[in-house]
Amino acid sequence: MTNNVERALFEITPEIEHYAELCVKNNAIDKELYTKYEVKRGLRDLNGKGVLAGLTNVSDVCAKKLVGGKEVPCAGKLYYRGYNIKDLVNGFLKEKNFGFEEIAYLLLFGELPTREQFREFQELLIERRTLPPNFVRDVIMKAPSRDMMNSLSRSILNLYTYDLKADDTTIPNVLRQCLNLISQFPMLMVYGYHAYNYRRGEDLFIYAPSPKLSMAENILMMLREDRRYSKLEAKILDMALVLHMDHGGGNNSTFTTHVVTSSGTDTYSTIAAAMASLKGPKHGGANIKVTEMFEDMKEKLSDWTDKDEVRQYLYDLLDKKAFDRKGLIYGMGHAIYSVSDPRADVFKRFVKRLAKEKGREEEYALYASVEKLAPEVIGERRKIYKGVNANVDFYSGLVYSMLNLPKSLYTPIFAAARIVGWSAHRLEELENVDKIIRPAYKPLCPYRDYVPIHER
Repeated sequence: MTNNVERALFEITPEIEHYAELCVKNNAIDKELYTKYEVKRGLRDLNGKGVLAGLTNVSDVCAKKLVGGKEVPCAGKLYYRGYNIKDLVNGFLKEKNFGFEEIAYLLLFGELPTREQFREFQELLIERRTLPPNFVRDVIMKAPSRDMMNSLSRSILNLYTYDLKADDTTIPNVLRQCLNLISQFPMLMVYGYHAYNYRRGEDLFIYAPSPKLSMAENILMMLREDRRYSKLEAKILDMALVLHMDHGGGNNSTFTTHVVTSSGTDTYSTIAAAMASLKGPKHGGANIKVTEMFEDMKEKLSDWTDKDEVRQYLYDLLDKKAFDRKGLIYGMGHAIYSVSDPRADVFKRFVKRLAKEKGREEEYALYASVEKLAPEVIGERRKIYKGVNANVDFYSGLVYSMLNLPKSLYTPIFAAARIVGWSAHRLEELENVDKIIRPAYKPLCPYRDYVPIHER
């Protein structure tokens, strides 16, 4: 590109700065007006209760219980098709099985599989662990993106062109497409990562998934040049995939799935839209922010065990003096949970064990210290309407780090799990859709008379 073209396309010029000021000036809305007109910002009230926008059988998030006719906060619970997530995890761990495939069956079809149904479903996924001819060469290897979520979205949209029934939205066809994407996603993710590294001068190795391995095992095998991984690593990654599969119909990417599905569009466009939502640092990208925050913390603290020093760093975070200066302690707090996040509870049972195996017990102790101190610090500095607790992102970044997973794949791994939930919700929306989802917005700009350009 010439310098003029590069300047026009990629630089924030003085002209852009000027027009940006107009955007800020003419788009700002007084926050008090949201209260005046009873607008639920983020479709939630001040107590975090969401606006009822739909019905679902897929999953449920519970953070309150009725006591004396009043709702009070309680330890968080997550249900998949009516089953408590902790019971599901304990179940497949007790059986010494990998859980991804079994729980995927549950979310998609509404029932836990029998042994025969489970075997048939595994075979169904295994035969779909393939990509169209030359797809790796023609799509993944060409202009790989430094951001894996963008790379994955592009690959998903490109799969549309290979599908002769891409726009068929009947349930059998959409189910076929969803099963394909669930099975293909790990390849799209890992191959996209290797392709980008290859363009940067690193060795290229592309391994085909093994029909003998679970989803989690295949991800680790395809990702590592020596193809080796421990049983504990595979089990914990499998558990992470299960915990991230779904989280009610109201989370941002799943709501996106419902909204886009209601328009009547195709499966590939729908999943790509959900991917765009999940990429955001307030949603799926939060675990990267947690990891980066702790990297900065470990660098700044002289003594990781000094509670007063840790507390002061947390104050600095809230006062926009530390890390990214956004005033946030990442990994703390959740839109729903105010006492505990059940996914974080499950993770914690294994994080300490993994930290010991990896020789990172001091780092785990720092995380535990922040988990205890952060709610106190936030309570002192901020007006909060409900409790604050560690969410699943608080520990997932640490887990992925100890699994030696590249940071650029943290959010894609979240997506590899959540694509099951998106598929279940898309199928549910298609079965019940009768109207396009279209909420109301109150206009504030006064009506004005047109003025000819020569009179302005």
